Amino acid sequence: MNEDGRSLGPARTIGRGVRTVPALVNGLPATVGFALAGTGARIAVPILVQQTIDRGLTGGVDVGLIAWMCAVGAVAIVVSSICLRAAALRLGVQAEQGLFEVRLRLFRHIHRLSLEQHGETRRGALVSRVTSDVETLTQFFSWGGLTLLLDGTQVIVVSAVMLAYDWRLAVVAFAVSAPLIAVLRGVQRRLLRAHQRARETTAETLGVVGELLQGADTLRIYGATDRYRNTAHRVLHERARANVRAGVIGALLFPSGEVFAVFTVAAVTATGVALGAGGGLTAGALVGFMFLTYRFLEPIAEFTEIMDQTQSAVASLGRVLGVLDTPAEPPPPQSPIILPRGPLGIDFEDVDFAYASSSDGDDASPVLRGLSLSIRPGQHVALVGPSGSGKTTVARLIARFADPVAGTVRLGGVDLRRVDNSSLRSRLAVVPQEPFLFSGSIRHNLEFAVPEVDDSALRTAVADLGLEDWLAALPNGLDTEVGERGGQLSAGERQLVALVRAALTNPDVLVLDEATSSVDAPTEVRIAEALARLEAGRTTISIAHRMSTAARAERVVVLIDGRVAGDGSHENLLSRPGAYADLHRAWSENNSAR
Repeated sequence: MNEDGRSLGPARTIGRGVRTVPALVNGLPATVGFALAGTGARIAVPILVQQTIDRGLTGGVDVGLIAWMCAVGAVAIVVSSICLRAAALRLGVQAEQGLFEVRLRLFRHIHRLSLEQHGETRRGALVSRVTSDVETLTQFFSWGGLTLLLDGTQVIVVSAVMLAYDWRLAVVAFAVSAPLIAVLRGVQRRLLRAHQRARETTAETLGVVGELLQGADTLRIYGATDRYRNTAHRVLHERARANVRAGVIGALLFPSGEVFAVFTVAAVTATGVALGAGGGLTAGALVGFMFLTYRFLEPIAEFTEIMDQTQSAVASLGRVLGVLDTPAEPPPPQSPIILPRGPLGIDFEDVDFAYASSSDGDDASPVLRGLSLSIRPGQHVALVGPSGSGKTTVARLIARFADPVAGTVRLGGVDLRRVDNSSLRSRLAVVPQEPFLFSGSIRHNLEFAVPEVDDSALRTAVADLGLEDWLAALPNGLDTEVGERGGQLSAGERQLVALVRAALTNPDVLVLDEATSSVDAPTEVRIAEALARLEAGRTTISIAHRMSTAARAERVVVLIDGRVAGDGSHENLLSRPGAYADLHRAWSENNSAR
């Protein structure tokens, strides 16, 4: 099944959802039992009406019988209310518990998807699955699902009673209302497609609007606001068209139910009158059957009202299942191994890697080609090379954000595909080029990495990196608010927070994606000093965009087209012709020209 759930029909989508999240139907038999009991008590009223007319009013008024029938009817209504209320309560509680599990599973699964999948799928679309699609399911269970349960049981019970009452009238009622099923099924298919398209456009709108808001400054700088405003207009227009189409198709359902209800009542009335007493149909039986007919038609009319909501919920469920069905990458090891204690070395053995095929079906070009590289424990290695040479891919493989297509990556002598994930995350830290900070204080952004850390440990980590003066200069120290995505701090300050966060985990392996590439010179010096302290005694891999970063490393590895084109110290590589000398010369000339 694809992400929007198109490959499965409504029934199979629902079945797949139940198998995926059994909590959605936990306790359902008891809930259905309450619904049947409540419906059965409601059906007692038409029977009591028939008995009252035939036995209490025909041939004289029997006040005692009428009073008894009224008392029984009152009890039946009370019992029906209690049972139906119990069914509604149970369904609501179980559905909310099931949807809670759906949200948790979605959240956990999305965080297990590969970074490549996150890049191809706009985060707005994934947010839509967790929020909008699950909210649609919540609204369905709060009304549509309850209506389906109660009305479904009512149709079953009433149909059985109608057949027992008078099969001839029952056949007439069923025959006249039967074409409504064909009408509903025809509209249902179109409605499902319309709601799927509506959900797709909603997800696309979230992604585009999110991009436009986050990139507002860039658009204004380049005067591209109007052009991207047209993009927003297009996706909003498509969303409006999709929702209008779904609304128009849904609007056809209610009048179709009303028309068939009128035809059914008229046909039953005419047939009953024609049969009359000679056909064994008493006045009370005809009146009682008319009550039953209305009881039979009530849920059918309501079915038409909730059909569009049901289809919307099925479409949302299909999209949720599409995310849950997306394989998590890399897959967890079958028999996880804990990393050995002590310093950890890194080994690449004939590693090939290519990203997923492009959208037009062509195979993607390999990024790494037979890469073999050994990094001893405690060594600081800088990876340099032109854009697209494979530097970032090497770092991603070390952090096991992806697995190689061929070959093996070992950490501490253990194949990374067999390493226990919690062991890996506790021994390795990654500091990206643009670290992400959550809204809140600096303290909050440090504590989530090591929840049990106390204030003393936080300040010790800051001091170990030589950043006490920086912390003291902040308005509220550790309690300084960073703003959304750290927007209230400078790029350099966000890097410093990320370095302290990495230091708190006390990693054995440190992966740095050029932590000084987007800061001013004074901040670069401060970050470099903190990095020197953080790297001490740890196996460190630095993705170097600046040659000053490479110069600080103990060893430099030059990558060209996914292969090692140079390996040695900064001085050694610079002293002889080659790729590194050429890169250093180009970098120096570029800096001197500024």
